[in-house]
Amino acid sequence: MKTQRRELKDLLSVGPATLRDFDRLGIRSVAKLATQNPQALYAKFNRLSGQSHDICLLDVFRAAVAQARNPRLRPEQCLWWWWSKKRKRPALQS
Repeated sequence: MKTQRRELKDLLSVGPATLRDFDRLGIRSVAKLATQNPQALYAKFNRLSGQSHDICLLDVFRAAVAQARNPRLRPEQCLWWWWSKKRKRPALQS
């Protein structure tokens, strides 16, 4: 049985703009993306572009990295807005 190789364009929440962002960051494969830290990618992208991008871009990076690491990720976790909701949830009080 032949396994299908996933490409960056196959990941949910990754459209043409994100593909360009990944290319600028030197990310050209799912395997390379799986080794990345989303927060570090976001910080690097801001440095490369010389501007601070909307924090939702971090959520897109989180969704993409999570999918790259786990091809069986729950479908809702493949969507960038799931990560936005998670980021916006207040930390539990001790």
